[in-house]
Amino acid sequence: MAVIAVVGGPGAPGATTTALALLLAWPLSPGRRVLLVEADPDGGAVLAGALEGRVDAVYGLRNLAVADRRGLLAQTIWEQLIDLSPEGTAERLLLPGLTDPTQAPGLAYTWEPLADLLHGLEPQGYDVIVDLGRSGATGVSAVLARRADVVAVTVRTTLRGLSSVRPRLSALAEDLATAGTGVDALGLLLVAEGPYSGAEVSREFGVPLLGLLPHATRTARVLSDGGDITDRRFIRSELMRTARSAADEVQLLVRRRRQRLAPTAAPIPAQAQITAQAQAPVPPQAQVLTPTPAAYVETAAYAETAWGSAEGEQPSYTPPQPVAPVIVTGPVAPLAGLAPQPAAPAPFPSHVQSPQPPPYGQQVAYTPYGRQAPSDQRPPSVRQEPEDEGRYPLQQPAVTPDQAQPNGVQSNDPQPYNPGEVLRAR
Repeated sequence: MAVIAVVGGPGAPGATTTALALLLAWPLSPGRRVLLVEADPDGGAVLAGALEGRVDAVYGLRNLAVADRRGLLAQTIWEQLIDLSPEGTAERLLLPGLTDPTQAPGLAYTWEPLADLLHGLEPQGYDVIVDLGRSGATGVSAVLARRADVVAVTVRTTLRGLSSVRPRLSALAEDLATAGTGVDALGLLLVAEGPYSGAEVSREFGVPLLGLLPHATRTARVLSDGGDITDRRFIRSELMRTARSAADEVQLLVRRRRQRLAPTAAPIPAQAQITAQAQAPVPPQAQVLTPTPAAYVETAAYAETAWGSAEGEQPSYTPPQPVAPVIVTGPVAPLAGLAPQPAAPAPFPSHVQSPQPPPYGQQVAYTPYGRQAPSDQRPPSVRQEPEDEGRYPLQQPAVTPDQAQPNGVQSNDPQPYNPGEVLRAR
């Protein structure tokens, strides 16, 4: 439906916690999904917080910079997603953020293509929530806020929180008016910690109120530090109820702004929208697959079309047509319980490695008793020289009674007498 940017500020107003609450409370009609993107240049917090470190920090935003330089941004983003749906249905997905703020300069030329990509997900049935944190709405990443349908600013209703957000709201409103979609995209998501009411704050700043979230530290800790989101007390908590109301207000603001920006388009009745969504093709379910590098597929397609698939055909190259990407998520890690979750099938080879092959050039013999030493480390009497290998059979000396093994097993390899073998044979 839309791209929603959640912006924070000084004093840790709870932008990431609010974005996670919106992700879990976002209303979804059949066939639709919601995606949370941690785009805070200061680094993400969900992997170490809500996920409690149960997922390795190998997936996320930092991998998109290299993919964008290779022209594989649209394919790589689907390999970086983590399923946060409590039921594991891949309806609520997460793109983890940076693990180190020093990685942010590498994304300087990726923010704008990423904004275009996120807006292109709407026809495929995706709503996108972008967590910009305290500094994501400024600098080179500000394009995500300028292109968003709604920019929700999280503020604590304390004097310190309100005084620190005032200059940020003024700068953000000016930027949206000059380079964005308009100042009417701004909205407030308040955390009721101080004595000021939502109506007073909205009237003072001249910005509409989208939601008033309670200052519930115990419930918010489930989203910030981890916990069981399938618990009925968490689902029915005041924080999640107000988050659902805030999601409804955000969607209402999106519809009003789109009607204003496109006044000639007749509004579609709600019943017609539900019918169209029910008839629309449902994207394939998320599955843990081994991703095929898109570069190999494109190279094969180019070779077949450029040189002809059969002898005598004229070479002709047709660029590959854009297709709807298949969701290939990372490790399935639902936010359920404090105990570590059972390992899911990984999209990459397992950490349990098979026995390593011998170095190149060495030949290893296998016997019923295990693997023998490489050929260059075996006794000289049984080693074949390279010039004799494959031409003449090795002449082995005849076995004599004094060369027989103490345990009765005869061998062509002269071996020294080992008293330990005699004791084990007895």
